[in-house]
Amino acid sequence: MALEKGTILMGGFKYVYIIVFFMFLAGFFHPLITNTSFDIVVIGVLVLLLGLAGGILLYRSATDSGSGKRGAILGAGFGLMAVSALAIYYMTGRV
Repeated sequence: MALEKGTILMGGFKYVYIIVFFMFLAGFFHPLITNTSFDIVVIGVLVLLLGLAGGILLYRSATDSGSGKRGAILGAGFGLMAVSALAIYYMTGRV
C-alpha cells in the first residue's frame, strides 16, 4: 500500500509544529528585541528536544509489552532527561 501525499505532509507537519513550539518556548523573540545572538535559542531548542526524546523513551519503556529491552530503554530515557537537566544548569551558570 503506497503512502498518500497528505499522510506524508501531515507526518512532517507534526515535527515542524513541535520545533516551532520549542522555538517560542526557548525565547525566540528575546534576541530580536535585545539585538543579541540566537545561539541561546538554538541551544534551548536542542535541550528541549533532548528532554522530549527522554520522555518518549520513558513512555515506551512503561508501555512495552514484555520485551527484554525494557531496562535499557528506561535507562536511556532517564539518561537523556538527566543530560537535558544538566545542560539547563550549564546554560544558567549554576554548575
